[in-house]
Amino acid sequence: MKLNDRLNRVPAAFAPETRFAVVIQPAAPFRATLENELEQLKDRLLRQLLSAAPQPELNTVLRRAASDAAAIAWTSGAPLLVFPELLREKADAALRYAARQAALLQRGRSGMEHAA
Repeated sequence: MKLNDRLNRVPAAFAPETRFAVVIQPAAPFRATLENELEQLKDRLLRQLLSAAPQPELNTVLRRAASDAAAIAWTSGAPLLVFPELLREKADAALRYAARQAALLQRGRSGMEHAA
């Protein structure tokens, strides 16, 4: 008795083909959209910081703080959520640094006046 003699043959029957439309939704917003939204948020919050800054020389310091905060926020899973707090922290640190630098410069100038 051969192996093929013991096998039962089952005729193949296929159902009619079924088709349906699949709409693929991205799981997260496109990167370009998110970048654009982060940039708009950065510009809006930076304008608020600059309008509240007492000296115009703080413009560069605050812009750098905003860029740093945006770069760090981008590496997180939710940059739009993280950015405002990061910007606040970076701006506070930048303003403290600028104040220390101005005090050192002033102290250096007064020391030079006494020496002359």
